[in-house]
Amino acid sequence: MADVLLALPRDLRDELTEPMGPLYTDPAALLADAGDPLVAVGDMVTYHLLEAGRVPDLAVVDERTKRSAVDSEVTDAIMGFDRTVAVDNPAGTLTRDLLEAMRAGLDGGTTLVDVEGEEDLAALPGVLMLSGGASLVYGQPDEGMVLVAPDTAIRERVRSILSRMDGNSDAVFDLVEQSG
Repeated sequence: MADVLLALPRDLRDELTEPMGPLYTDPAALLADAGDPLVAVGDMVTYHLLEAGRVPDLAVVDERTKRSAVDSEVTDAIMGFDRTVAVDNPAGTLTRDLLEAMRAGLDGGTTLVDVEGEEDLAALPGVLMLSGGASLVYGQPDEGMVLVAPDTAIRERVRSILSRMDGNSDAVFDLVEQSG
């Protein structure tokens, strides 16, 4: 059983629909503006970055898009990472395994975190794991890709959301904000 640290309550769902950065539909334009390291959350985002010639330093995927299985063309194209880590992360949650895999994945090389369950909330702790100059990209369904440059305002917004989720937000903050 997965060690769930936080679960998203219904009343916070709407707050997550507002993008945390500019929207892009062109991967090349996004990459021109992206920092380093680069984190991708989502199968389609990861696929588009790989197709544009950039292997993300960390990618988090669950082989699903908009609640449906991604095409085999997408899963087959998601490759070229130095290591792959499989974790359990039920829908609407953040687990210890997911956070630890993401944190370790930023320690050098390229890492693919393959989630059994759902990776949708991984962008939130991902923002807190990154330092200045880094970027995180996640998908905005039917709109494009969101490029996040984790500045103070974005970090405060993410901390606020995480602290209002059900569970142990302090444990999450300890895991994601440790010096790495």
